[in-house]
Amino acid sequence: MSRIYLIAGLGADTRVYNNISLSDDHEVIPIDWIEPDLSDTITTYAQRLVYHYNIKPNSVLIGNSLGGVIAVEIAKFMPVEKVILVSSIKTSNEAPWYFKVFRALPIYKLIPGKVFNSMGGLVKPVFGHMSAEDAWLFGDMLKKSSPVFMKWAMYAILHWKNDVIPPNLYHITGDKDLVFDHKRINGATIIKGGTHIMIFDKAKEINKLLKGILKK
Repeated sequence: MSRIYLIAGLGADTRVYNNISLSDDHEVIPIDWIEPDLSDTITTYAQRLVYHYNIKPNSVLIGNSLGGVIAVEIAKFMPVEKVILVSSIKTSNEAPWYFKVFRALPIYKLIPGKVFNSMGGLVKPVFGHMSAEDAWLFGDMLKKSSPVFMKWAMYAILHWKNDVIPPNLYHITGDKDLVFDHKRINGATIIKGGTHIMIFDKAKEINKLLKGILKK
């Protein structure tokens, strides 16, 4: 029985995988965020997650958004069976144009960490249309996120540099993603109408794709 590790995105937790169904042939292990050292890079943080959760070689990593970036970094120093990214990026060349703006003008540094936890009203405009129930869930995940982690992660992802694509990597993204533009992403399976939270509201299509990938 192989292991599948689920890694969530920034401002979220593994409840984002609530609608994802994986076969009983796998041991599914959710990875929750741990507090970073402020000197951590994406690379060193990924290594700390491996040790903290005893992530085993030759496992499957599924990463959503920031979790996909972390999965790439894990796969760079540990042999894994598969890396599956959903609504994420695999190299820094795929990062959106506004990353350069925030690196040059890091206004997020001036915002107290707890303010990010109360920005649930931006969930719908940024992530796309969703039901009131789904918006509440995403708002709750944001509210319960660590302010320290949130501020660290924003800096770390903006300054992430990577041009290495691990073997056995599969990439799924949506053509309506307002966070990571699919036009900047190479070699991905595109889900029509998929927003940045399609792992939640397009789960039926994603489950079908995951089933096919895991059988390979």
